[in-house]
Amino acid sequence: MPLYPPKPQPGDQVAVLSPGAALPEVFPAPYELGLRRLQRDFGLRPVEYPTTRRWSSPRARAADVMAAFADPEIKAIVTSIGGSDQLKILRYLDADLIRDNPKPFFGISDNTNLHHYLFNLGLVSYYGGTVMTMLGRPGALNDHSAYAFTMAMFTSEWYDLRPADVYTDMERDWAEPGWASSAPEMMPGTEWIWHGPAEQVEGRLWGGSLEIVDFQLRASRYVLPEEQYDGAVLFLETSEELPSSEYVWRVLMCMAERDLLQRFAGILIGRPKAWSLERRHSPTRRAGYVTAQREAVLEVLREYHVEVPTVFDVDLGHTDPQLVVPHGGLVRLDGAERTISVRY
Repeated sequence: MPLYPPKPQPGDQVAVLSPGAALPEVFPAPYELGLRRLQRDFGLRPVEYPTTRRWSSPRARAADVMAAFADPEIKAIVTSIGGSDQLKILRYLDADLIRDNPKPFFGISDNTNLHHYLFNLGLVSYYGGTVMTMLGRPGALNDHSAYAFTMAMFTSEWYDLRPADVYTDMERDWAEPGWASSAPEMMPGTEWIWHGPAEQVEGRLWGGSLEIVDFQLRASRYVLPEEQYDGAVLFLETSEELPSSEYVWRVLMCMAERDLLQRFAGILIGRPKAWSLERRHSPTRRAGYVTAQREAVLEVLREYHVEVPTVFDVDLGHTDPQLVVPHGGLVRLDGAERTISVRY
């Protein structure tokens, strides 16, 4: 069984780390907005570390991660944002120290690396809750995100995920004056799209950012033997880099060729981000991008005869709302009732 870490209480100290990129140094405004909300709206006391706001070596970033896990006064760890080379810090971590001092760890994107490391230790962590994006959202917190974050941070209960009433995949430019003055423009939400058998499955969640899962598979230092994933539930989502449908197809094809994809009892696919500051796609092009990515996934599932409950457009990862799911924790998919529940 997975080990769920003890949860903090309002008033407790939480570490705020940048184990990937120290973007708080470059864009302090969204970071500081997120810190204020962490204190005001959730009653937690953020504690920064030497590398939180300073670009640093992998060894230095790893030292901060270890210090946060070792400090008994720190009751949870929240990341500022993702990055691109967090993989490099894993070699400097002390597995025994982390295993002996479990605590909730929150982050998305490049933090998939640490989520996988913790999974290998049997620990549950939390995919979501980034300071600069979810907590530093322009205008106000998204209520849907905030409620899931509250449940994940403070409770150990089962929680029913639900499709978003409204969503967006468009971010603001943090370099522009007034970026935080109003909430993002939202679009009408869409229902989840289900494929596969109408059956119920329950298992541990494993996955994260598709691009970082790809990193992990290439490096292959922190991937367990394939049979260790038997019965788990895979979840994947793509980043602001807007990877092509061909890239998505290639990664999943390689997972199937190593007999990994076939091990999972269910699959969740996050709503694809189809717009970025560098690629400001029209609504038509965004819809086409989402459809192409979904078809790429389905093509691999068909070719390799992976017939498990599969759900598309779940609001986790790089879009808004940013729901929180327990990486390494339990999830239930009910293909007949079309429900998704997670245990925090």
